[in-house]
Parts: sequence; C-alpha cells; structure tokens
Amino acid sequence: MIAIIKYNAGNIRSVQNTISRLGYESIITDNPEEIKTADKVIFPGVGEASSAMNYLKERKLNDIILSLKQPVLGICLGLQLMCKSSEEGNTTCLGIFDTVTKQFPPKDKVPHMGWNSFSKIKKVPLLKKINLEDDLYYVHGYYAETCNETIATCNYIKEFSSVMQKDNFYAMQFHPEKSASVGEQLLKNFLEL
Repeated sequence: MIAIIKYNAGNIRSVQNTISRLGYESIITDNPEEIKTADKVIFPGVGEASSAMNYLKERKLNDIILSLKQPVLGICLGLQLMCKSSEEGNTTCLGIFDTVTKQFPPKDKVPHMGWNSFSKIKKVPLLKKINLEDDLYYVHGYYAETCNETIATCNYIKEFSSVMQKDNFYAMQFHPEKSASVGEQLLKNFLEL
C-alpha cells in the first residue's frame, strides 16, 4: 500500500489519481501507523511552508517522516520541507537534505510557472527513461539550492535542485502528476524502487 501524507497542503487528490492510473492503490492519511507500515510514502503538497510545518509538528508527523525506512517521495512543497529551512515564513524544516529553500529574486516572472526541462541529470534508478529535453510542469516561488543530494537541476533565473535523493528519501520540485507521460514515468520509477 502507498500512503500519501495528508498535512493541510493542496493537490493531494491529483497525485492519488495518477497513482491509480498507474495501477497502484493508495490511501490519503495522517495516521502514523498507516504511514509507518506503508510500502512507499508520498509527501506531496502545494501551500505555505510555516503553516505546513506547524501541522506536521502538531501531529508529530515530522518525527514519523524522519523515522521512515521505506522509499519516501516529496513533491513540490514536500521537497522544500525536506530541506533544512525555508525563507518562506523563516521556517525550520525537516533537515533531510543539506540545503535551504530560498525565494526567487524578482528579476523575472515569479513564481516559476509552466513547463521547463532539466539542465543537468544523473543516471540513477529514479530517473531511468528520463532525458534532459523532457519537459515537466513547475509552480513555485521558492527553490532549493543545489547540494550533494541534487540528482537533477533546472534553470529558472538560477540553477536549482529539481530532483534530490538521500538514502531512502527522494524529492521532485515539479509536479509529476501534472507532467503528462514524463511525470507518470517518474512516478512509476519511484513506485518500482
């Protein structure tokens, strides 16, 4: 069973619908036991960092996420909350990835919204059958700086972490559930890990 963490952040149903199209069953839950015993855990979200972290802490889900040994995938806000901190609301985050989330400088159109491709990509199981020229759908005003755990980057105003991995933790800044066949391939890759 795949557990999709419910934590007061939007866009969870569309992730569940895509997983269902790929032939997998999932539940949306904030129940610690269901999350701990799931085969895979997905931590998606659209929202604001400080209120999302507060929700996680109130329910002790921050400790649950950090204790997980099965594959865990953060999506969009999920990726940002897996970093050390976020400039959004001056928020202390989970600290899984050794980097911080910053606000895009207002030099161009912010948020970064629409289709964009990778600028660099490592050959790892999560990214199999994925190419530099593949377009993915982004909606974000904050970005994670690149670090040792960055396995793919994207460029918008500056280069940022598009996909990250540390041990059993994975994260994507774009929305795979809104990224057509490429996004479905990425979710399939994660579900087959």
